[in-house]
Amino acid sequence: MNLANIAALALGIILGLMTILFIFRIVLTWYPQIDLNSFPFKLITIPTEPFLSPSRKIISPLGGVDITPIIWVGICTLLREVLLGQQGLITMALRAYN
Repeated sequence: MNLANIAALALGIILGLMTILFIFRIVLTWYPQIDLNSFPFKLITIPTEPFLSPSRKIISPLGGVDITPIIWVGICTLLREVLLGQQGLITMALRAYN
């Protein structure tokens, strides 16, 4: 396995993990009484907040509901498919390279 394959695998893992973390953030919005600064929830907040905070400045809540985590799930999923899917750009480049 060469360096390009390892980088593609790492990118896939990161995008998949971020998708899962954003889904957890969506679920956590259903429970506003949860303190996101406490231990287990901080593991979800720390990696996702740098993406959500600037997005909230651009996209205002709809009907009082923060939709930015939903948008980021879509972005991460789209990026993973476009780059690493069966017909993804990186996947096709790696096939051509090998």
